[in-house]
This record gives sequence, C-alpha cells and structure tokens, in this order.
Amino acid sequence: MKKKIVSMLLALSMVGGLLAGCGGNGNSGTTPATDNNGTNASVESQAQTDTANGDKEVLKFYHAFFHEESEWAPAAVMRDIYQDFADAHADGPVIFEAIPVEDTVALATNEIAGGTFPDVVDLAGNAVPLAAISQQMVIDLKPYIDAEGLQSKVGINYTMNDDNGAIYSVHDQLTTLGLWYNADIYAAANATTPDQWKNYEDMEKAMEALRTYGAAEGIYGYSAGQASTRLFNAYMGQLNADYAANALTEEAINSEEFATVFKTVAAMDQANGSAHSTTNAGDFSGDFSSGKCATWINGVWAASSFADTKFDVQPGLYPGSASLSAPGGGITISSNLSEAQQELALEFLKYMTSDEVQARIFLEVMLIPAILTST
Repeated sequence: MKKKIVSMLLALSMVGGLLAGCGGNGNSGTTPATDNNGTNASVESQAQTDTANGDKEVLKFYHAFFHEESEWAPAAVMRDIYQDFADAHADGPVIFEAIPVEDTVALATNEIAGGTFPDVVDLAGNAVPLAAISQQMVIDLKPYIDAEGLQSKVGINYTMNDDNGAIYSVHDQLTTLGLWYNADIYAAANATTPDQWKNYEDMEKAMEALRTYGAAEGIYGYSAGQASTRLFNAYMGQLNADYAANALTEEAINSEEFATVFKTVAAMDQANGSAHSTTNAGDFSGDFSSGKCATWINGVWAASSFADTKFDVQPGLYPGSASLSAPGGGITISSNLSEAQQELALEFLKYMTSDEVQARIFLEVMLIPAILTST
C-alpha cells in the first residue's frame, strides 16, 4: 500500500475548517455515495443464484463497469471479458458471477462493517481498506503470483502494491487521472485554464479567480478530498522521482519537498472550503454537471456523466502538464472462501493479467494495461 498517510494528513489539515463550517451551511450540494449500491445487488443476485445454480457454489465478483454501452462503451467490453471467463468455467464446480455495482468501495466497506468481505471485488484504483487487511479478511496474492511466475504479468502492481512483503490487490489496468473543467465558468471568471498551469501557484490563482467569480452563486473551484491526495502525489512525484516509483519512506516524509507539497495542497483545500471535500471523487458528479464545481479531478470514466451538460466540458492535466498513472487497488480476494472458490478466484486473477485480456484492455477498452508496466 502506498501513501495512505498522505490522505490522512490532508484530512487532518481540514479539521479546523470543518469545525468552523459546522456553524454555517454545511451542505456542499454534492451527492454522497449511496451505501446500498452494492448491497442491494448482492441480495438480489444471491436470490437468483440460489434458484439457478442449485447446490453449486458461486463465486461472486463485484466490479464498477455498470455503465450502459451508450454512456461508456468500454464498460460493455469489460463485462464481455468477465462473461467470457464465466462461460469458460460454466461446467466447473463453482459458478462465476460478475455483478456490476456503482460503488465497489462502499460495498466492501459495508461488508467489512458486518464482519465479512466480498468474494472478489475490483476496487477500481482505490486502496484496500486497512480494516480488511488488519482483520485478515483478504488473502495475500504474492505467493500465487510468485508460484505461477506472474511477476511480469501483474507489472507495476508487484512493486507499487507491495505492503510489507504482501500483495493484497492487483489491478489489471492503470488508473490514469487528470481533471475535467467547465470552460464556460473559467472564461467568465477570467481564470487561466489547466493547459496554462506551469506550476501549482498558477492553479492556486485560477482557483481564487473562480471562487471570486462564483461566490454569490455557490460556485467553487475544485473537488477536494480524494482528489487532494491525487494532487499531492502528482506534485510530489514531480519534485521527487523516487517518491513516484517507490513506497512511502520516513526519509520522504521528513523531506523539504514533502513539507512544501503538503502545505501547498492543504492551503488550497482550506481556501476551497471544507464543505467541498469527500473521500470519493465520484460524489462531485452532480455538482460538476450542475455547474457548481468548476473543476472535477477525476479519470477518463467520468466522461459518461457529461451527456446532458449545457456547458463546454474540457479535459485537463495537473499543473506542469502532469497526470497520474498507477494501478491502485484492483482484484481483491476474500480469505473466507472454500478451496474451490479460491482456486477459481486465483484463476480469474491469472486470466485478467493474461496477454489476451491485457491486449483487449489496451485495444478495445483503450486503457493502459498492467502488462505494459512490467518490472
């Protein structure tokens, strides 16, 4: 696991602003992630499974490629990839069932609170919850990766998802992150656009211009919180190449670069407003689409949310023309499976990192596969 401490530190830096905000209007206008997205799907799926499969065991795999093909075509390709695996193992002792949900992290969090963990879940770039690791709810994938010689197949996961010698999650594709911005608001506010940001000072000035322009209408600069960690990592990676490629070290935490980056991002977050911060960047979809949030720091998948917008949406990069490409959390397997279920779950991991599937992710899904970043 990399850099969890960064998100915790940035959250702590907002405490003063959060306490001050309690006396005023605490409603950010964002739509919070619903906690039952995955839970309802799980209950419904279980009922169908019990009827359709009789006494056969079922391995349930939860993923976030729920989008209609008309909204985001790559999601349909990913569902096809999952279905191909299910079909190939249809006659086996365990049925593989891929279940799309809107928020796999919320699903996992809910199950952890109940003392369980989903059979298999794709965390879509989000870190494996610490509670799942500390309670040994998920298995260490490294022994299997080593035994099967999959080091080159899992690519950069092998180093970036290393957690004290264990690997709890493997993402079959890289999460590439930049931002989306409302070009109409930027123009009206006379704010410089992301392609003009040579450094974070330029971004700060643009956010100030956006806040000044939109103060009366409740328009704010950017989606903070989870996105703040992304800004931090991008900035820190620019100043310290070792930070971008390796696990967080005590030396990095005590460095001048770390202090500079932390102070810069924390100050930006506080100026942006504590009400405009969340641990899930997807929560800002409503505010961005309605013109309240001028800059939505998110990935390419967010494009599916723009169909009905009435303004000019433009993609952008972080200051200095930087973006983030990292695996983050992906396929994560419960430790509470039968031997047959675990065998199929590991076979699924091998399938998703195979040359054939990785080629489809690159050519059809048009995302960066893990295999192109092998160590």
